[in-house]
Amino acid sequence: MVQQEILNRVFASLADPTRRDILVRLGAGPATISELTEPTGMSLTGMKKHVQALENAGLVVTRKVGRSRQCHLADAPLDDAMAWIGFYQRLWARRLDGLDAYFTLRPDRTDPKDPDT
Repeated sequence: MVQQEILNRVFASLADPTRRDILVRLGAGPATISELTEPTGMSLTGMKKHVQALENAGLVVTRKVGRSRQCHLADAPLDDAMAWIGFYQRLWARRLDGLDAYFTLRPDRTDPKDPDT
């Protein structure tokens, strides 16, 4: 799968507050779909759809244990998303540092909002 498609699925999944809550819960350890449903008041079918979306994005891995489906976090897609975010964070930090240096080295520039210049 193309890297961009993976990121699209990850960010689309993270855009939903219910799915973010599921990820927070699974951060504490594995849980069944029934256990994830209990505090929400959501139907089991609704929760299954959210878990399936997270699974399709590669954020959650499920496995059948008896009659239950056990869910736990998967690492790789979040690592990919963090790498993407980190790249742009560094890019913008460099650009803002360059802008700061430009204005610091150009004392002839005046601030139109500052009456003392």
